[in-house]
Amino acid sequence: MKKILFPATACLFLFTACKKDNDTNTSADFNTTKEAAISDFVHKVALPGYAELQSKASVLNTAIATLNTNATETNLDAAKAAWKDLRVTWEKCEGFLFGPIEDDNYDPETDTWPVNFNDMNALLANNSQGLTVTDVSSFADALKGYHPIEFILWGEGGMRTAASLSTREKEYMVSLSVLLNNAAQNLYASWNPSAGNYAGKFLTAGQQANTTFTTKQAALLALVQGMVDICGEVGDGKMKEPYDLFLTDPALAAQNVESPFSGNSVTDFRNNIIGAYNVYQGKFNDDGTGIENLVKLRNSSLDATLQQQFNAAITSFNNITLPYEQAISNQRTQCSNTMTAINALAATLDTQLRNFIVTNITD
Repeated sequence: MKKILFPATACLFLFTACKKDNDTNTSADFNTTKEAAISDFVHKVALPGYAELQSKASVLNTAIATLNTNATETNLDAAKAAWKDLRVTWEKCEGFLFGPIEDDNYDPETDTWPVNFNDMNALLANNSQGLTVTDVSSFADALKGYHPIEFILWGEGGMRTAASLSTREKEYMVSLSVLLNNAAQNLYASWNPSAGNYAGKFLTAGQQANTTFTTKQAALLALVQGMVDICGEVGDGKMKEPYDLFLTDPALAAQNVESPFSGNSVTDFRNNIIGAYNVYQGKFNDDGTGIENLVKLRNSSLDATLQQQFNAAITSFNNITLPYEQAISNQRTQCSNTMTAINALAATLDTQLRNFIVTNITD
């Protein structure tokens, strides 16, 4: 995701030693696992994740086209369900935000937030502004992607009815959906070995001709950084900023929640951390070899810590039972506990896991 930045947060990097408490494996075992972890990130995480994303984006595009031509409550509900289903996959894919998704601006062009509903209402009221796909493609990032679609489907306060959809709202959501669908198709193509083949850059890490990942260590550190980054985005950004802002400006705090119209923010946050866990495990839907398998071979206590911290962070969301814009008022302890769990995980990833990769992956 791309957050429209308000207060910046600093990141403290600490180096800690990793205890080598399981040294029974051979170097051959470790090297084989290292190659498998690199391969399975591509074949079991990135490619399946982006393939699922493009498939679900197509489903949403079809649902919105149907809603446009036949605005019934049933079709509105179907479009809402398709939007939420697509968000599940998108948020998990944010566990590895590197490569084309950042280099080619797919992330900011589809998932910039917060969205100011006053800006969208002003846009919709301006009949001189075209809303074709070409028009919308030139809009500012905050007026494109998931969240303007969310605003149209749910409306302010989540009170949208199918009958209340205006002609311009329908035109806008159709163009938004086409662009979002195009972005998902292009993002998958950028990784696809038969097209842009960013997958090949990761798979050939450490080979002489590879200028993106000059070492295998660099490739695996990119995965660690992706996990650290999304934990920071959730714990120090998506959750903490509106949580802190509530004490001084409750109305503005609610507007700074990531998915405020659908009430989907807590689900978004949880899926972000699940996405990071998927990277560690080397899986998206199907099990594979991941960094966890390397850590188990040479530092089983570190793996046990990370497994516990990932599970603690993910399950802590179960205690936040309200939409996040309400939870920052009525469930502040639960929100604080979840942020604490995520930040503890992030610290271990950023220090002990990073140091493990630097120490043990020497190509």
